[in-house]
Amino acid sequence: MDLRLATPGPGLRIAVLVPCYNERASIAKVVADFRAALPDAAVHVYDNNSTDGTAEAARTAGAVVRRATPQGKGHVVRRMFSDVEADVYVLVDGDSTYDAPSARDMIARLLEEHLDMVVAVRRPEGAAAYRRGHRLGNRLLTGVVRQMFGTAFSDMLSGYRVFSRRFVKSFPVLSGGFEIETELTVHALELDMPVGEVPTPYYARPDGSESKLATWRDGFRILRTIVKLYRVERPLAFFAGAGLSLAVLSVGLSVPVIVTFLEQGVVPRLPTAVLSTGLMILAFLSFTCGLVLDTVTRGRREIKLLAYLAQPAPGDRPRPAEASGTDPGDVR
Repeated sequence: MDLRLATPGPGLRIAVLVPCYNERASIAKVVADFRAALPDAAVHVYDNNSTDGTAEAARTAGAVVRRATPQGKGHVVRRMFSDVEADVYVLVDGDSTYDAPSARDMIARLLEEHLDMVVAVRRPEGAAAYRRGHRLGNRLLTGVVRQMFGTAFSDMLSGYRVFSRRFVKSFPVLSGGFEIETELTVHALELDMPVGEVPTPYYARPDGSESKLATWRDGFRILRTIVKLYRVERPLAFFAGAGLSLAVLSVGLSVPVIVTFLEQGVVPRLPTAVLSTGLMILAFLSFTCGLVLDTVTRGRREIKLLAYLAQPAPGDRPRPAEASGTDPGDVR
């Protein structure tokens, strides 16, 4: 699909965002591929304290290079989303595993269907492209998010995505590492944004390039992030569940005490009775906290929704104030 035919108005600004850490072996190819696939886009490479000359290689290839000091992909994405002004954002890893020409189809779908995020669903090209452990972990974590927040994606941990401006400028980045993909997914689900997926080829890393993802360590960090986001975004369900568990435990401990009291008229296990009473009090407190935090969360969600609605929908013509005096991919 021709991207120029899918673009509804003049002056569309497209920015390709590439977070990098020690990707000298692949970054030049990534920059060249996206400059060829999206000739009107500005390619921004944010170097995250690389020590192998990644920044020099990206600059030589024609990218706009900047440095993001706090270590971690989430910190880099926060910086990129804050700095770069565009109408359409393409976020991709710098390891040359994603297919650059697919960005045209992803952007075209975003504009034609007025979506806010399009995720590339990885289709491995060869056995070495997608490790079995990573694939299994992705399925498990995607399933957990599906159960907690609803069904929308089949490849939640994909690092290749296209965003509208209103998604980027309403997204409060909280995570610091590889949990950022989970946070992007939950943000879209919580605001009920229109989203889509596009199958794309997924290639093995080139020689000399090493993955920064630790399967078990980062998998547990992502799982912890999912639980934390569930507590933050669904506090009533989270604390009501905790309260129900405490209440069931309290009743289970109190039944023998009550039966003994009815039969003998005494309470021989006073510590158990006190523990049961304390657990029931905690159960009510947990439920009350859930009610209070649910009200706070609704207010936060309304603020994010207002920030989201303040930006033009993808595919709409830029507002006069936004269309004047800015070049494609302008960084302020």
